[in-house]
Amino acid sequence: MQEYQIEAQKKAEVLVEALPYIQKFNRKIIVVKYGGSAMTDEALESNVIKDVTLLKLVGFKPIIVHGGGKAISSWVKKSGKEAKFVNGLRVTDAETMEIAEMVLGRLSKKLVTMVEQLGSKAVGISGKDGRLLEVKKKYAGGEDIGYVGEITKVNPKILFDLLDDDYLPIVAPIGLDGNFATYNINADEAACQIAKAVGADKLVYLTDVEGLYRDFNDKSSFISRISVDDADKLIADGLIGGGMLPKLSNCTDAVRGGVKRVHILDGRIPHSLLLEIFTDRGNGTMFYEDEKSLAE
Repeated sequence: MQEYQIEAQKKAEVLVEALPYIQKFNRKIIVVKYGGSAMTDEALESNVIKDVTLLKLVGFKPIIVHGGGKAISSWVKKSGKEAKFVNGLRVTDAETMEIAEMVLGRLSKKLVTMVEQLGSKAVGISGKDGRLLEVKKKYAGGEDIGYVGEITKVNPKILFDLLDDDYLPIVAPIGLDGNFATYNINADEAACQIAKAVGADKLVYLTDVEGLYRDFNDKSSFISRISVDDADKLIADGLIGGGMLPKLSNCTDAVRGGVKRVHILDGRIPHSLLLEIFTDRGNGTMFYEDEKSLAE
């Protein structure tokens, strides 16, 4: 067999392997939280947008919820201010909120442009549009950290309307409180609450880590899949800490809120999203409700 025929056969085998997954998730909603290094590396950024656009073109209904913390910090520094954090949350005064909204809006439209260049339709919105994300002031250990919001309600109609009209919604995590003041929202929380509100089949967090470890310093302790009850035990036993703790809480919250599968994937790996969804091997860590739900 000629070399080009062998290569073509390998490609065909990949497509055949992907077929049952395409059939299973056809017309199903998948929420992708996008941020971290995959958002600051142009090659990775291009790969992520290609992957999500491909999902859309083969019948999925993807929604992107994006962060932008590194870009916000950069612009805060350019303005002569110093970025401050309390318990992992950005201290957000009025000027910083203005910068955050500007940066997140700019990032959102950049992603829209990238999707449009691939021949698909996208619309960038924030949680302020259609009152998508309603919030209240969030405190960090009782400390007032400014315009940081905790989501109290999701109004998903604008997302359903966009999906029904064959658009890919790209959401910036900004919301409004009861007095119509603007608040910055943690993108992981926004993705979790949106996934629950739209009844997503999958929620994927693209991160800067391979997934979940029982002991991060012991690579043999990697967890490829875990039930939400077992995840709670890891938290209770003090085995999970730092920046992974709130992400883990969002994962279990999403599953208990009706999302069938939640995944933590390494966004630094090219096409990690496609590897997880379209292959038998997958990668990263998958969260599920219980053993019975795995058979569904």
